[in-house]
Amino acid sequence: MNNLTLGLAQIHPKFGDVKANVRRHLEIIDEAADNGVQLLIFPELSLTGYVLQDLVYEVALTADSDDLQPIREASLKHGMDVMFGFVDVDQRGRYFIAAAYVSGGKILHVHHKIYLPTYGLFDEGRFFAPGETIRAFDTSFGRVGMLICEDFWHASPNYVLWMDGADLLLLHSASPGRGVTESETLGTARWVELVNQSYGSMFTNYVVHCNRVGYEGGLVFWGGSTIVDPDGEFALKAPYFEEELLVHTIDLNQLRRTRSRLPLLRDERLDLTVRELGRISQK
Repeated sequence: MNNLTLGLAQIHPKFGDVKANVRRHLEIIDEAADNGVQLLIFPELSLTGYVLQDLVYEVALTADSDDLQPIREASLKHGMDVMFGFVDVDQRGRYFIAAAYVSGGKILHVHHKIYLPTYGLFDEGRFFAPGETIRAFDTSFGRVGMLICEDFWHASPNYVLWMDGADLLLLHSASPGRGVTESETLGTARWVELVNQSYGSMFTNYVVHCNRVGYEGGLVFWGGSTIVDPDGEFALKAPYFEEELLVHTIDLNQLRRTRSRLPLLRDERLDLTVRELGRISQK
C-alpha cells in the first residue's frame, strides 16, 4: 500500500452518554466511508466525555463489550480501521483511559494511558490507574503505535514506539485550551503543534493527532487536529474549536524518501541507550 486515506473526527462527545456517542461514531464512520477513509481516528474518551470523575465507574466497558459491537461491525462493513477512546475496566476493578484500534471487526490493540496528569486543572490520577505497557502493532498498511494526550508530552513513549517499529504515531487527546502567546495564538495549541512537529522530524515518522472540541466541566477543548509528515511539516491542520471530519491522503513512500536523506532510524544506538538508562536507573 503506497497511499493511506486518514480521517480525523474532531468531535464534541456527549458527556456520560455511551450509547449516544456510539450512534454518533457510527454516523461519522458512514460519512468517512463515503469519503474513502481507510483509517478513522476519534479523540480521547470519545465515547464518554472527559471530566468524568465519579461517573467513571458507570461508563466503563471492556474491549469485548456488547456496547462496542456496532463499532466493530461498522469497521467490518466498510473495511475501515477505527481508533476510538473509552474507559476500560479490568478484571480486578482498575479503570483506565483507553484507546482501542479496530480492524476487520476485531479489536487489534488497546492502549492504556501511561501518564495521568494530576496537577492544575487535571485530576486523572484520582480516578484512573496508569497503563503499564507501550507496544506498536501491525496493521494492513504498516506498523503503528497509539498514545493518549499526556503520553506524548513525554519523549520516552514515542521513542519506545519508534524503536518497536511504528512508522505512524497515532495520538489522540482531550486537550483544553489554556493561555495566549505574545502573537495572540492559543498557548496550548502552540506547544502541542511544536511537539508533534518535533516527533515527526526526530523520528522521521508520520504523526497523526486528533483532539476534541466543545465545552465540558468549565473547560473548552480547542480541536486543531493535525497530520505531520516525516519531514516535520504539517500535511493537514484542522480549525480550532469547530466540529469537523477531516480527510487527507498520505504517501507512505515518503517514509522511505525522508529516511534515505536523513537516516536517523538507521543510525540510532538502541543498545547504547538501554545500557545508559540502566546505569542511570541504578543511581
